[in-house]
Amino acid sequence: MAPTIALRPTRRARRKGSGGITLSDVARLAGVSAITISRALNTPDRVSPDTLERVRAAVARTGYVPNLLAGALASNRTRLVAALIPTIAGSVFLETVQALTDTLAARNYQLMLGQSGYSGSREDALLDAIVGRRPDGIVLTGIMHSAQGRRRLLASGIPVVETWDLTPTPIDMLVGFSHEKVGAQAAQWLHDRGYRHPAIVTAGDARATLRRAGFEARLRELGVRRVPACVVESPSTLGNGRVGLLEVLAAEARVDAIFCSSDVLAHGAIIEAQAQGLAVPGELAVMGFGNLGFSGDTHPALTTVHIDGAAIGTHAANFIIDRVEGRDPGPKVRDIGFSIVERASA
Repeated sequence: MAPTIALRPTRRARRKGSGGITLSDVARLAGVSAITISRALNTPDRVSPDTLERVRAAVARTGYVPNLLAGALASNRTRLVAALIPTIAGSVFLETVQALTDTLAARNYQLMLGQSGYSGSREDALLDAIVGRRPDGIVLTGIMHSAQGRRRLLASGIPVVETWDLTPTPIDMLVGFSHEKVGAQAAQWLHDRGYRHPAIVTAGDARATLRRAGFEARLRELGVRRVPACVVESPSTLGNGRVGLLEVLAAEARVDAIFCSSDVLAHGAIIEAQAQGLAVPGELAVMGFGNLGFSGDTHPALTTVHIDGAAIGTHAANFIIDRVEGRDPGPKVRDIGFSIVERASA
């Protein structure tokens, strides 16, 4: 049972201007020194069980929250990692965020999440705010950063992990895959199954554009000279997929397969195909990207490109933890690859 501790309001020393509980208040309540309180909060293994119980009881009674900034200044560690993703509406990134959160939390680090959008200017503004707060690490989506942002990250000395892309020249560390290869393999997969009039519906962001380039380049090598395309806004929606299918069919009525830059677009295309009376896959094959959790449960189930988002998050977290704690993280670039999941839609 936790010890009973009486609070003495008349003796509490409050921080000027805030009225907040201070470290001294907690120390007085627990009957120990402020240094002991600090040690119990930061290195509990160095405090006796009885003292630790008293400190925790005092913290619980007062609602005291440690000044993490002061501790970070003293130890040069914040135990915070910042991650930037384009949007929380893009469920393709959720596995990565969850794996980041779980892996960091297991080592007593916390994740701060920021939405960078699909505009480089917003990422720069976020980096201005984040770098000045000196997190223990920064996780970025993609490798397309402004020259200013890249210089700022290099100068900061903060461990940086770029994700969801691939380059031989990362800012620091990287875990991802080749979007050009995704597009090329999707084209080859469709061609091998006899589709000769493919089209593409794609978002306009940098990574989706790379997939489109790989898709079209491989088709040219295979002798397909015309690939109708519709570019939609990011983040993708079901409505974008429906409109995209209508546009490519208007450009080329013989389209027999469509590759979409996300599963969301692909599901929109299937909905529109059904509305137009087109059988999927009998008259039109549809392939997506991302392998969302529900993509195998729709009708027809969606053929798609699978990316191990959880592995990306786990590797990124371990990169940062190893670097912060003085261990060699190993090779700085890790290609996790991808796979095509064949289902009924193609």
